Amino acid sequence: MKKIQLTVLGLSASPAGNNAYALILKEIDGRRRLPIVIGTFEAQSIALEMEGYVPPRPMTHDLLKNCLDTAGLQLEEVLINDLKEGTFYSKLVINGFEVDARPSDAIAMAVRYDAPIFVDESIMEEASVVPPNDDSFNDNFKHKEFQ
Repeated sequence: MKKIQLTVLGLSASPAGNNAYALILKEIDGRRRLPIVIGTFEAQSIALEMEGYVPPRPMTHDLLKNCLDTAGLQLEEVLINDLKEGTFYSKLVINGFEVDARPSDAIAMAVRYDAPIFVDESIMEEASVVPPNDDSFNDNFKHKEFQ
């Protein structure tokens, strides 16, 4: 399996509606983007961490990180490893062990650990998009307010 490293480009309201958001991932060494539809809670969790906001009490992903840290465990990487019927699947790699996770939760953890995010090349080939050459494409995904 060839892995492609990704970074979080941003979040946008999803055309899918129903309070869903599109998490836009960008390959590190290329132009392709991987959009993944996620829920409001996960989008908010990712956005707050990326903006450096520290809530007065731990949110769910903060709690999980605190538990892993207390146990002496480290999130090494996130791997988006499958795509079935339009649904992405991923794994957290924690101290060499793979743990099944939804991509939205896995990426919420990755941003807390500054852990690398990877996708299997075959998934990138199937589900990625290549933006037009102008920079306006990137500007559309950088900021989203959450209510």
